[in-house]
Amino acid sequence: MTPVLALALPNTEQNIVQTPSKAPNKLAAKTSINAASYAANQLIPYSPKLLKGQLANGLTYYLQKNSKPEQKAELRLVIKAGSVLEDEDQQGLAHFTEHMAFNGSKHFKKNELVSFLESIGVKFGADLNAYTSFDETVYILPIPTDKPENLEKAFLVLSDWASGLSFDPAEVDKERGVVLEEARLGKGAGDRIRKQILPKVLHGSKYAERLPIGKEEVIKNFSYSALQRFYKDWYRPDLMAVVVVGDVDTDQVKRLIEKHFSGLKNPAKPRTRTQASIPLKNIGEAVIATDTEMNISSISISQARYLNKNDGKFGSYRQRKIQNFFNSMLAERLRELTQVPNPPFLGGSSGVSSIIGDYQEVNSSAAIGKAGVQVAIDALIEENKRVAQFGFSAAELERAKLNSLRNLEHSYKEREKTQSSSLAEEFIRNFLRGESIPGIEAEYVFHKEIVNGIQLDEINRFAKSVLTADAPKLIMYQGSTKPDHIIPDAAQLQAMVKSAEQKVVSARTEKILAKSLFEQAPTPGHIVKEDQNSLLGTTELTLSNGVKVVLKSTDFKSDQILLSATRAGGTALIDDADYLQSRYATTVVGSMGIKDLSPTDVSKILAGKIANVSTTFGENSEGISGSSNKEDLESMLQVLNLVLTQPRKDPILFQSFVSKQMDALKNQMANPAAVFQEQFIQATFPAHPRIPVLAKPEHIAQLDLDKMMQIYQARFSSAKGFTFFMVGSFDIEKVKPLLLTYLGSLPTHDIEIGIKDHGLRPNQGIIKKNIFVGKEPQSLVTLQLHGERPMSIEERLRFSAMVEVLQLRLTAKMREELGAVYSPRVTGSLKRIPYQGYSLVLALPSGPENVEKLLNSSFKLIEEMKAAPATEDELNKVKENWLKNRKESIKTNGFWLSAMSSALQNKDDPAEIFTFDERVKALSAKDIQTAAQSYLDTKNFIQVVMYPESAKEANKDASK
Repeated sequence: MTPVLALALPNTEQNIVQTPSKAPNKLAAKTSINAASYAANQLIPYSPKLLKGQLANGLTYYLQKNSKPEQKAELRLVIKAGSVLEDEDQQGLAHFTEHMAFNGSKHFKKNELVSFLESIGVKFGADLNAYTSFDETVYILPIPTDKPENLEKAFLVLSDWASGLSFDPAEVDKERGVVLEEARLGKGAGDRIRKQILPKVLHGSKYAERLPIGKEEVIKNFSYSALQRFYKDWYRPDLMAVVVVGDVDTDQVKRLIEKHFSGLKNPAKPRTRTQASIPLKNIGEAVIATDTEMNISSISISQARYLNKNDGKFGSYRQRKIQNFFNSMLAERLRELTQVPNPPFLGGSSGVSSIIGDYQEVNSSAAIGKAGVQVAIDALIEENKRVAQFGFSAAELERAKLNSLRNLEHSYKEREKTQSSSLAEEFIRNFLRGESIPGIEAEYVFHKEIVNGIQLDEINRFAKSVLTADAPKLIMYQGSTKPDHIIPDAAQLQAMVKSAEQKVVSARTEKILAKSLFEQAPTPGHIVKEDQNSLLGTTELTLSNGVKVVLKSTDFKSDQILLSATRAGGTALIDDADYLQSRYATTVVGSMGIKDLSPTDVSKILAGKIANVSTTFGENSEGISGSSNKEDLESMLQVLNLVLTQPRKDPILFQSFVSKQMDALKNQMANPAAVFQEQFIQATFPAHPRIPVLAKPEHIAQLDLDKMMQIYQARFSSAKGFTFFMVGSFDIEKVKPLLLTYLGSLPTHDIEIGIKDHGLRPNQGIIKKNIFVGKEPQSLVTLQLHGERPMSIEERLRFSAMVEVLQLRLTAKMREELGAVYSPRVTGSLKRIPYQGYSLVLALPSGPENVEKLLNSSFKLIEEMKAAPATEDELNKVKENWLKNRKESIKTNGFWLSAMSSALQNKDDPAEIFTFDERVKALSAKDIQTAAQSYLDTKNFIQVVMYPESAKEANKDASK
């Protein structure tokens, strides 16, 4: 329920009642859109699959049947009202109203709503959720539709949110604490910087005065009538939309909408829904905002502002494509600037970006490195001037077009596999901002026509117009009070920008690259053995070089192929003296490219292709992962082959990596969260050369390119022992030649493979540590319980179920009863290699005044878990959620790839995938108690508590 700071302003739209066509949705000649309809002022028609309508009271609805995932529907209630509409005595109450939607209503008493939804597998926070922004409030309700009564009751929930909230005074007062704790989570350096900058960015705008989280004094003291007034004024049908997408009967859903929402009435004298604005001219000045807890400094230059409403017409669509191409091509140029030995900045961006809703600006920004502010500004403005003066090249535009066309083509091929939640988001954007929703079938046709019709001179004219706009500039520096560069004052900052603008620039030259990655394909291997596993639906190939490939062809996605490879090994096989180098080896080598091609060169050659590959070097394993579509599978396998056989060594890119990393990490410990993480690690482990320490500048300074290349090549130059898993939409016989060429040709000379245990274990006994850091009155209570013991598959499931029940109880106690924590978390993890063990961590962010109360409550909850079995209601909630999630995940390629790879690593039987439901259903309430007694050992825990710096002296006094 986190409030969102910047989303769309609503777009006034016509009152349209549209009935979908019953004709099949085909491409080209059979679609309602044709080339003659692309006139700029022509409205883009709605998708014929969509039923969009409006009730007599003004409520808008969007209905579409969609079968992915099966037996599930995504419901949304959208209110075109947010924090910008609050009165002076209501600041924060738009968001507070959203909270109260889960605290009692006409048909659901306190906790009944969440309890009912959890009983059918809908998890609070993960599934069931909501958000509040400046201009809207959106409620998110995914519902399993395997039982008809679920959908009926879901509409009762939606209608209660729309018009039946209780606002019981006792519940309102309890929720004040929860909302204040949510506000506390947002405090820190970023919040303090934002308060310095927002008045300048949003000068004179009501948005600057109406942040969704509100004001603490209002949240603490608002009257009940002020909260009810907001609900009465703005939760009304003419400002509402109901969105339903999923495995449903749309006629039935339409009847449910009419049944539950037709009776809603607008106020006799409705308040005018005014639309806040943002000044279209910047304040022409420079702003310096610093904070001691900031670790990265940055510069931002806002050049011009626009109100760019989306009118849903072809002209607007086309103009946005021009803007997108401009942004992507300029971003590519700035990325190249970070790949020089001493980069001008850690990262930079320039282009047209959103401020709030339909308001946009031309903004250039960069994270400052040790090169300093002037160098960063020079680089940004120089590239802007180069584009404005000389434009982009035909080759750059061609690559941008290829990428755009391929992305939409991929979406088109996956049109029957589109997730309902994705479609729901599109419909929400239509209601709030007027975004067109033609459906992918129609958009695939006119997108190609429009993109191919955009000319280079159009892009360059657009670039020149926005980059040379004569408008006041708002220049902002924000960051640390102690960077390793000189912080300019306002006058100096303005002078720096003016100096950069005077510099002469020259045209950019386009590097000529090969058309493909291989001049000649490798000599293929051959298949020496082929096995079928009818239960798993897999084919296992053993290639002539010893590499194994497990293939599972699926129809979960229409155009997705995922690949991974794994074997035992990893950093554990590297000597202690080289452990640091091994931790960074795959990251550094992966940042330098392949063959004689830099990463930028590779991306240019692969423009318009979906082909991703990366390597990983874990503690006890090493692996490769990749993804592509059917058409680009060969390109992905080519990259994979070269990643292993021809990694590129580039001292310049290595120096660039080192420079950027050292700059980025220099002030890391100014952040209280980083200090806490480091202290938590130190409390957890004894002294050991392989403790997973936080990265620091001194670590980066020790990196040795030759040593890392040696480690990488020693491990990855041989594919011995690798088992590749490939899952997705492919024909096994058709992909065999590609696998033989690019995997069967990999060298497999002898290397060490296996598991090595270096004896690193968490500390035993009771360890308590207090940390005093940070300006804000924030605390974090953590309890870690851990142990080492063998665990069967049934035992692992019991442990996980116990963690879930503890999470339910923690939320009920810490948030709902005490109101002391916004997001209490329990995280359980199981270790299988190199030893079997477990850990469970409770994390409770709150105020320092609540620390003792939270600790006492936590230990009490732990003892209660051990003293009695879980309730059947708790166990049912866990089971239903797990079974619902498994039902969806088992029909994804990612699930099968992960499950088979994990089974190999842990030497499990992959057929256990099919016994999951049976094992879950067999869990008993007593199992939860038994697990708690085994794993919640209060004689062996690590307690780390963070307090603010201001509490240090008080703590000393109390301990005397």
